[in-house]
Amino acid sequence: MSSTIWSVDEHLDDILGAVRPLEPIELQLPDAQGCVLVKDVVVEIALPPFDNSSMDGYAVRVADTEGASEEFPAVLTVIGDVAAGSAGLADGRVVGPGEAARIMTGAPLPEGADAVVPVEWTDGGSGGGPADAMRAHSDAPEGAGGEVRVHRPVEARAHVRDRGSDVRPGDLALRAGSIVGPAQIGLLAAIGCSTVVVRPRPRVVVLSTGSELVQPGEPLTGGQIYDSNSFALTAAARDAGAIAYRVGAVADDAETLRATIEDQLIRADIVVTTGGVSVGAYDVVKEALSSVGDEDEPGSGIDFRKLAMQPGKPQGFGSIGPDHTPLLALPGNPVSSYVSFELFVRPAIRALMGLTDVHRPTSTATLKTDKALSSPAGRRQFLRGTYDAQEGTVTPVGGSGSHLIAALAQADALIVLPEDVTSAEPGTETEVILLR
Repeated sequence: MSSTIWSVDEHLDDILGAVRPLEPIELQLPDAQGCVLVKDVVVEIALPPFDNSSMDGYAVRVADTEGASEEFPAVLTVIGDVAAGSAGLADGRVVGPGEAARIMTGAPLPEGADAVVPVEWTDGGSGGGPADAMRAHSDAPEGAGGEVRVHRPVEARAHVRDRGSDVRPGDLALRAGSIVGPAQIGLLAAIGCSTVVVRPRPRVVVLSTGSELVQPGEPLTGGQIYDSNSFALTAAARDAGAIAYRVGAVADDAETLRATIEDQLIRADIVVTTGGVSVGAYDVVKEALSSVGDEDEPGSGIDFRKLAMQPGKPQGFGSIGPDHTPLLALPGNPVSSYVSFELFVRPAIRALMGLTDVHRPTSTATLKTDKALSSPAGRRQFLRGTYDAQEGTVTPVGGSGSHLIAALAQADALIVLPEDVTSAEPGTETEVILLR
């Protein structure tokens, strides 16, 4: 256990200095969701790849619709259908003067046509008033022939999506460092990419310690509480972008804990423990891991230290196992463990992903409270709060106790009171870390 009091920034710098981004791999698009791109993706085909219709209607020549109205419609000869997925009109026909082709949304604009008239601007080939829709080709194949009356003129390229109007060959589709989300996967698929080179999502193993912990849903007996930390931190790891594995609570036995962690290393890029890092007689994480390390590998092992912060004073960090897997040991009190996760584990996960900005967004807000907030001298305090972006205010929720978990569920920000602040009056400008 280090006797030095570490600052929050020193502890975080130590963690981020030791964590390296995971090696890139090539993944199929569905498997790349949530991962970070390693290389720029450059477009190789135009999108859309051809001029196509944005409406169901009729492909026409603009000159043939000039002056058209319901009273004096332009009467055009329908020469065929152009469906989505087709190459154009059958037999390579061209839309000539006085002609039109029925066209569906997404279908290629046939040669000779320079605009699309929506079906609602026509009689739909019925010979009557304005149409609401086209009759299905299977029900009325004769609709691909005959005449159509156009009730309104159109301008050149009206309702036509031009080839390359979205992206063109050589355009930058996505930059390296982008997170691959649903929209990015859609773009990659649209330009023909089936695989992409990314850094994989980190695998995070979360386990809590304490003989008093019981799985939710099981009955409690004297002195027992439900294990909430492992559930909260596993969810937080997933929220940060990781693949997270929750391990059931481990009893206060050093050998059992050490064996459990060693068993989990095969599926871990980072291990997070909660509980057992303070100065009590049953703080087994410290007991189990203080002596862990390889004499031939300087820097291996876990260092337990005290931080100048509240909550979350006791912390542990180091590496374990043959691959020197990073391990962060967090306090056991629910608020302490969650705050510690946000400050230290989340940035480590984001660094493993290969992101350059690993921190939650911050803002400055006016403290909205009935009385001054006290803070211990020499410690950076993190209080739960609700942030009003429109008003630019933050309101504390719950007290400062590290066991008060109910208020944590209501908070969307952490109020930061620096080490040199012992009292923050109402109306004080404070830094806030935004959690949502």
